Amino acid sequence: MDTAARTFLFDLLNTPSPTGFELPGQRKWAAYTRRFADRVENDAYGTAWAVLEGGAKKPRRVMLEAHADEIGFIIKYITKEGWLRLDRIGGSDTATARGRRIDFLGAKGLVPGIIGNTAIHLRKDSLNDEKAPKIHELYVDVGANSAVEVTALGLRVGHPAVYHDAAEPFGKNRIVGRALDNRLGGFIIAEVLARLSRAKKKPRATLFAVNAVMEEIGGHGAKMAAHRLRPDVCVVLDVTHATETPGIDAAQHGESNSAAVPPSPTALATIPPSSPASSIARRRRKSPFSTKAVPATAAPTPTSSSTRATASRVRSFPSRCATCTASLRWPTSRMWRKSSPSSPRSSFPSATATTSACSFEQRTMT
Repeated sequence: MDTAARTFLFDLLNTPSPTGFELPGQRKWAAYTRRFADRVENDAYGTAWAVLEGGAKKPRRVMLEAHADEIGFIIKYITKEGWLRLDRIGGSDTATARGRRIDFLGAKGLVPGIIGNTAIHLRKDSLNDEKAPKIHELYVDVGANSAVEVTALGLRVGHPAVYHDAAEPFGKNRIVGRALDNRLGGFIIAEVLARLSRAKKKPRATLFAVNAVMEEIGGHGAKMAAHRLRPDVCVVLDVTHATETPGIDAAQHGESNSAAVPPSPTALATIPPSSPASSIARRRRKSPFSTKAVPATAAPTPTSSSTRATASRVRSFPSRCATCTASLRWPTSRMWRKSSPSSPRSSFPSATATTSACSFEQRTMT
């Protein structure tokens, strides 16, 4: 990884972009890919794609897809005493929330806060069987003594927040931090595009590197992009759970080791890793892959990110398009190991532009 790519990766990881408020990160992704793509476009909801035109007379359309958003919280209620009550954005885990620092993306910029936690000396837990708090039980202190002071900070109901966790190197060839799901995928598809643009021989197929929004709440950005771009083939990149940590049953969750090769999940409507198409592709590139089964449910739960990332996005492709889809994932337990046609806009909206209700909210953050 060269210096420019590394700088881009950490900048992307450290840019807060929760679901529905992805614009800050999308601007940086678009600016980076614009340096080597033939064009960079986006839709009204914020999904961006960089295009590398193919050299064939009638080039096939290949789509590489990742998602730009991350989980977080949103202000649901402000008490007269100045405490903030929250709701989830995506599958945020309340079990790990208490006592953690949090950054709100307010109208006047970032506002730091901390999720409250009663001291252990004052909690009644004689049986030592404390349960994880429910989302409505969490409260946030932003240093305000009243709702008026909260307003003066530039905060109101509807403003989002993410954890105050910056990405940093962790051990050998690993990263620890927030939003690895799935800025890693967005980084990888950008680098694939960059390397292909520098190759001596131009690819025959037209490549669309798509960084989609709203994955954490159902994969909606990818669905819209798939219907709009009509790819012949799509490869989806996302993370999955590392199961080598203590207390995880491989019989229940399968085996995904963060120090091993990335798994290629087998799910409904994807190209199975054992099929001739995917076998030929791996043999030509000599790329090692393990296999993981991913269940596809009709109604994904808030925490079933693997189901959303594979099943809902795969089902999004138009049936008459006969699209083949494969899915690649990297195990992560908050760390990553490196592995051996409508009228689109020509550029991302400026800080003063408004393209949707979501973008209107986002423009206050820049």
